[in-house]
Amino acid sequence: MMHPRDWISFLIGSILAGLGLFPLLNSFNVGPAWFALDNVVPFTIFAYIAAGMGLYLLMNSFIEITNSNKVGWISFLIALAVLAIGLLKLLADFNFVGAWADFPWLSETVYYIIFTLEGLFLMVAGFAMEL
Repeated sequence: MMHPRDWISFLIGSILAGLGLFPLLNSFNVGPAWFALDNVVPFTIFAYIAAGMGLYLLMNSFIEITNSNKVGWISFLIALAVLAIGLLKLLADFNFVGAWADFPWLSETVYYIIFTLEGLFLMVAGFAMEL
């Protein structure tokens, strides 16, 4: 039986996947111009969203792992990587770590791919937490 946390995870995952997929499609000139978020949202907000959703995916992956689900380990590794990237970028913005953690090679397109990947795994977690 699906619990409310499963539906919330699926809903947040679908929103996050949309936040990544629509601007990514717009970068290939597919879809209307309002799909682009880079003119509306400051770039630093992407790091906050990536770190927060990485933490949320990490919590969901713990539930998946305790239910003996193999997808949980993949979610766990992706959540750790995304959480590390988001936190290091934020710590570099506040000068807590060196400039090496600023990740100048991360563009909006990379964050859109990260959002899409995180969103897909959150949508899978909505169902995999109950297996």
